[in-house]
Amino acid sequence: MLETKFETVLLTQPAPYVLLITLNRPEVGNALNTKMGEELRDIFTHYATHPNDLRCVVFTGAGGKIFCGGGDLKQRNGMDTDTWLAQHRIFEQFYWAMIDFPIPLIAAVNGHAFGGGLEMIMACDFAYAVPAAKFALTETKIGIMPGGGGTQTMPRAIGPRRAKEIMFTAKPFTADEALDWGILNRICAADTLMSETLETATAIAANAPISVRQVKKAIHQGLQTDITRGLWLEIEAYNRLVFTEDRIEGVKAFNEKRTPQFKGR
Repeated sequence: MLETKFETVLLTQPAPYVLLITLNRPEVGNALNTKMGEELRDIFTHYATHPNDLRCVVFTGAGGKIFCGGGDLKQRNGMDTDTWLAQHRIFEQFYWAMIDFPIPLIAAVNGHAFGGGLEMIMACDFAYAVPAAKFALTETKIGIMPGGGGTQTMPRAIGPRRAKEIMFTAKPFTADEALDWGILNRICAADTLMSETLETATAIAANAPISVRQVKKAIHQGLQTDITRGLWLEIEAYNRLVFTEDRIEGVKAFNEKRTPQFKGR
């Protein structure tokens, strides 16, 4: 795990092979400021190229009411155009690093997620949330638009017509609606959210890590093309696994009726 001390983010390892990233500005609703953008960019960039034994990442917010309230508008108040654009380039780098992240990424949504906070959730592979959580992309209320991938990730997840309604109106919606529309995979009680998320993360981490990453790669790349090219992408991803030690170990363990010991090789 990175030894760096971060100002806005906490890194912990709650289970073997699992990293927990916690947005840690609860006094301001975990609002995204420049420093948080820099730190998240550096974290995701580092682990994308140096995964070591990391097999799954859980992404959450500190405090019990707000996952992330979006961009820090107090910091942005009075910000000149050049500074705003420079800050947003940092945000672009970290959002794109999340979307391209090769390791499974699960959001444990402990509270409300607005604007960029919801875009963080959409950048994850899937999400669990508490019943009281509310969601919105509110950017059109303040003269901007989603700029953390929301106009691309949300339509792909829930369809363009629903996504347009959410972004055009900027109205909040409930966890039940988010579950029904496909933004969430599960709603969990507040006191079991983290344990349920970590149970899923641990199940993922128990599987062959290269296999899981190749599945993620095939799905992400396949969604960008037609099914014929997607099928070829799948086979290319599959063939990479035939040469791994984990493939040999998995088949051997099955025949020996024991739990496989995957090494990520």
